[in-house]
Order: sequence, then structure tokens, then C-alpha cells
Amino acid sequence: MSTLWDRMQLVPSVVRLASRAPKNPDAAWEGYWRGVRSTGHAGDVLWDSGSQFERTQYADELLTHLDPALPVVDIGCGNGTHTRWLAGHFPSVLGVDVSAGAVERARHESADIPNAEYAVLDAAAAGAGRLLLERLGPANVFVRGVFHVLKPNRQASLAANLHIVLGEQGNLFLAETNFRGNSLGYLAALGATRAGMPSQLQRALENLPRPGHFGAQERSRQFPADRWRLIIDDSVEIEVVSMNPVGNQQRVPGYFAILAPASRPPNK
Repeated sequence: MSTLWDRMQLVPSVVRLASRAPKNPDAAWEGYWRGVRSTGHAGDVLWDSGSQFERTQYADELLTHLDPALPVVDIGCGNGTHTRWLAGHFPSVLGVDVSAGAVERARHESADIPNAEYAVLDAAAAGAGRLLLERLGPANVFVRGVFHVLKPNRQASLAANLHIVLGEQGNLFLAETNFRGNSLGYLAALGATRAGMPSQLQRALENLPRPGHFGAQERSRQFPADRWRLIIDDSVEIEVVSMNPVGNQQRVPGYFAILAPASRPPNK
């Protein structure tokens, strides 16, 4: 476990790398995905371990509470890892991402999955919920690792859009990282030391918006009880790519929840 002094030694490197990140979040995500060379367990994308471990913790609940006859929208789909998994359980899945580079990679990696489609879309933008509802009709929604990288006002906009997409039948699943310590402690837990930093972590710092955490407290603010009904929530371990010399699995604390519009009776 790192000491406070060890964590403080990270400050100069973190400040230097973070200063390179584009100020515009959309440009940041596009630049990040355009620079990705490989995905999966040993790839460049910090949060894309390619492991089934994380899903086994919530798959039963997801498949119980999301209507299997409805399509699913995968918000912030990235390279389509979870879109492809969902396509094995639902009639069709639409993965959307703000980055055209991410969507191009997802299409390439999903070429043999006929019921997985992709589109470039900022799901937090005004009108995005209506666009998705018009394209798909009522749908389930899957969100993994999006809310914790958005500012509170963007979290609220995204939640409002997702409420529209669900219509009278769909439910929402979300999973987010929820490391409750400070950002230096989080970086240290992922393998950053004063001697160096894993390349996946360095790329994220110098390209992407600063992440936060998202747990039950944040969920209750952005999904208030007068608008949303909580079906179930729990902790989850989020597995990231292996960034240590011996290739051991690395996991960070997370949170998942399944929600429905509050206006809908519980048995629907």
C-alpha cells in the first residue's frame, strides 16, 4: 500500500500529463480513440479488460429486470465490448458513442455480430433521447463507465434523455467505478508510482477528462425518487487491464443499479 509521501510524489507527473488533455471533452475522446492501437486484456484501453469477471456479478440481475423482447442502447459503447455481449441476449443492440473513432473501431470488432449496430451520438445532448426513441421505440438502456466522467450538469442531461428512451417498457442498467479515496490514491491503486506510470494510465491522464466516482449517493442525486424507481443496486468490482509486471488481475471498487421510471407500476 502506498504511503501519503509516495502519493504526493505523483503530483508533478499528474499535473504535467493532465495539462495536455484537450479542454473540449468531445475532442478529448476523439483524440483518445484515434490513438488506440489494441484493445482487450493487454491493450491500450484502461477500462477494457476483455474479462467476463465483472459481468458475472450483475448478469443475472440485468437479464431478470431488462425486458428480453426489447432492443438495448449501449451508451458510451467505446469499442463495443459490452455491445457484443448484450447482442447475445437481446434482439438488437445499438451502441452509441460521442467519438467517431470509437464507433469505427466498434464496427470493425463487431463485423460478425449481425444484431449489433453503432452510431455517433452525444447521448447527453439536447434531443438525443427523442432521436433514440424515434429510431428504436421503447428500449432498455445499458450504461457502463459514463456518469463518473461527466460533470453534474451533463449527468443530469444524460439521465433526462435516458428517461425518454425507456418509454413505457424499458429499464436502465448502470455500472460505474466508485473509488472513494482521492485521485492520487486511485492512481496509486492502479499502479502509478514515483518511478513510473503504466502506459494505459498515462494515456488516459494526458487525453481524457478527469474522472470522479459514482455510487449510491451520486445516483440518488441524478436519479431522484420522484422521477426514478430503484429496482436493485449493489457494489461491484470493475476489472481493468493488467498494468503490473506479472500480469495479475487488477480491480477497482464499483457500483451498479437498475432503475425504471417512477411513473410505471413496479410489476411492469
